[in-house]
Amino acid sequence: MNYRLRVASRALAAIGGGYAVSALAVAALAIALPGREVDRVVTATLTGLVVYPCAVMWCFATSTAWRAWLGLAVIGLLLWAVVFFGGRA
Repeated sequence: MNYRLRVASRALAAIGGGYAVSALAVAALAIALPGREVDRVVTATLTGLVVYPCAVMWCFATSTAWRAWLGLAVIGLLLWAVVFFGGRA
């Protein structure tokens, strides 16, 4: 049963946490990239399509489920700071 809980925790981190990190990465890149608005959004969205599978792979490549959650939380907080403090007027 313990093994199944660890896999379920990693799957939850991969699905939910990966989506959150991907969405924050898209928002942060759309704010931080130079250029026209449409170009920034398209580039950020395409990059988000790469970030999500990388986050999923990270969750299952770490040695523990705690490390997966911690890694996603740290990256998520950094991206959130970029979105929160770097917003355009």
